[in-house]
Amino acid sequence: MKILMVLTSHDQMGDTGHKTGFWLEEFTAPFYVFKDAGADITLASPKGGQPPVDPNSEAEDALTESTRRFSEDTHAREMLASTRKLADVDMNQYDAIFYPGGHGPLWDLAEDDKSIALIKTAYEQDKVIGAVCHAPAVFKNVFIKPDQNIVGGREVTGFSNTEEDAVQLTNIVPFLLEDMLKQNNARYSRGDDWAPHIVVDGKLITGQNPASSEGAAKAVLQALQQG
Repeated sequence: MKILMVLTSHDQMGDTGHKTGFWLEEFTAPFYVFKDAGADITLASPKGGQPPVDPNSEAEDALTESTRRFSEDTHAREMLASTRKLADVDMNQYDAIFYPGGHGPLWDLAEDDKSIALIKTAYEQDKVIGAVCHAPAVFKNVFIKPDQNIVGGREVTGFSNTEEDAVQLTNIVPFLLEDMLKQNNARYSRGDDWAPHIVVDGKLITGQNPASSEGAAKAVLQALQQG
């Protein structure tokens, strides 16, 4: 069972001067779900090397059991510090692709040609595709037909407009994730703000927010086991 986890390389929150990146829990919770199930994990990012962590996700009130485990896991930290470049990754070698969120993907992965190609290949080969929180942004430019986005007609979730409003970034982000998914004819659903909400539509698995990270990863494993 080989899983490719793709992280953002983008570290600037628009022109605010604040840093962003990936959200730590949305990486660590799935990473350990996969690792503890015996999966062979590869980490990749557009630029390779150490992807930027959103500093807010390292604040005390954002830490979780999995982030604390990661902070003491030398091997995992070394893996993260040396992610492979997306350009060097071949989707044929993997059974699933999974995207942790954070605001970074709205800027880089949503527009990244290599990421788009990886998702299309995964879709065409009927592989499991997972994304949590802001990471469904990666589907923005993935068209399986000229007029059909990969989320068209599919049940999905992702960071909601009200959650974006709560963190006061509605006017900073390049697009609102919920709006983008709906514009691409996704059947978008959401739970309560900040509560776990996971949507499984065949082999497309999405989670709404950080609290959905572990559940989304478990759904990915379940889809893999069902084959």
